Amino acid sequence: MAEWRVEAGIGETRAALIDGDTILAARLCWHEPLRTGAVVAARLDHRQPGTAHGAARLDDGGVVLIDQIPPALTHGAPILVRITRPALAETGRFKLPRGRLADAPAPQPAPALADTLTMTSYPVRLVGPLDRQLDHAGWADLVETAASGTHPFPGGSLTITATPAMTLIDVDGAPPLAPLALRAAQAVADALARLDLTGSIGIDFPGMANRAERQAVDSALEAALAARGWQGDRTAMNGFGFVQLISRLERPSLIARWTFDAPRAAAMVLLRAAERIAEPGVLTLNAHPAVLARITPAHEAELARRSGRTVQRRPDDRLAIHAGFAQAIVP
Repeated sequence: MAEWRVEAGIGETRAALIDGDTILAARLCWHEPLRTGAVVAARLDHRQPGTAHGAARLDDGGVVLIDQIPPALTHGAPILVRITRPALAETGRFKLPRGRLADAPAPQPAPALADTLTMTSYPVRLVGPLDRQLDHAGWADLVETAASGTHPFPGGSLTITATPAMTLIDVDGAPPLAPLALRAAQAVADALARLDLTGSIGIDFPGMANRAERQAVDSALEAALAARGWQGDRTAMNGFGFVQLISRLERPSLIARWTFDAPRAAAMVLLRAAERIAEPGVLTLNAHPAVLARITPAHEAELARRSGRTVQRRPDDRLAIHAGFAQAIVP
């Protein structure tokens, strides 16, 4: 039976739904304080005239967009806000977090990743750094897919791109196009789960010759999404082969992590690799300076504590962001 395995890494918690030696779904948590489910103290900053929408200002000066504001609530009133969507990184800026008034007695942190998974129908197991099930199931390949945005499937591939407006999935492959699109429908459902893709998603299938072929792909996509337990709204394929999916957006996808903060994503991968080195010696982190800059002193101290040895950094601007590596060097 499939099972969630949760790794508490350094700076990152990873979860993978594993069936045998296959990762069916995955999630990442970077421990941002304003994650979905957190309850924070704030004050009503403003309300859009004639609506129940507005913004709240946190004690640290941050802003959360809120809705369902009661008419009697006045400017500056103290409130508690439950985060419904965290801040989302985009190129050069952030989308502000969203929330609504919380019916809670006091502020509270967001639930841990493992706790959010208990609401699924699969068992959850916490594993330590010596557990290798994620590796055996292809975690490194999943990371490569997230970094490259390319998800191969028999006879074709999906190119997945995170944009400020939506996530776009382009289907590529050789003719005949109708069988290609049918195979792509299953690949899309797989990619949604494996890369934790939610929110607004546009899928560009190859153009179908007739309506019957488009309907066949629609039916295949519907069945594949249902088998994965996907919940949301879906449009029928239009004459140009485009389909849109909309589901609740509660966290950044793996694709968004790599698209909008590749140095940090690469830093988390590097720390995971370093923690798993068994050979004796000084743990040496070789990476682009931008990657090493995302490894905080606290991260480095935790790596030293977990490994019981000295850690050193070797910046190399000739390395690509994703090409860092860790090694043990005997003095």
